[in-house]
Amino acid sequence: MKNLTELSEGENLEDVNLPPVTKLDLIKYSKVSGDHNPIHLSDEAAKNAGLPGIIAHGMWTMGNLAKLFTPYYEKGFIQDYSIRFKGMVFLNDVIKLKAKLLKSQENKLHFEVFAVNQDGIEVIKGTAVFVLFV
Repeated sequence: MKNLTELSEGENLEDVNLPPVTKLDLIKYSKVSGDHNPIHLSDEAAKNAGLPGIIAHGMWTMGNLAKLFTPYYEKGFIQDYSIRFKGMVFLNDVIKLKAKLLKSQENKLHFEVFAVNQDGIEVIKGTAVFVLFV
């Protein structure tokens, strides 16, 4: 694994592959987040809302993006994080998390971050600023 300080603009962090999304993941997230919207827990409710089935909480996917930086938390922290939801995540989807260094400015590293499903479709995209301890 390449050190954050060794990255050049345009280079990527190591991708993070999440295991397939399970109903248990969403039940646990629902309990800790307080988001009990039934479209995240019940096929019937999701279908009644016009969806093909249960969808993951958008914030569940967004929160997982932070895992890209887990190996580096002893070197710094995420100062800013902004994303846009682009697609839905369904049960059994396999999500790949990615980050590309856009610019390095003193001790601040600006990344483009995104998550894609097993079909290569972006489900979220955004930016993160990682600040290195000096």
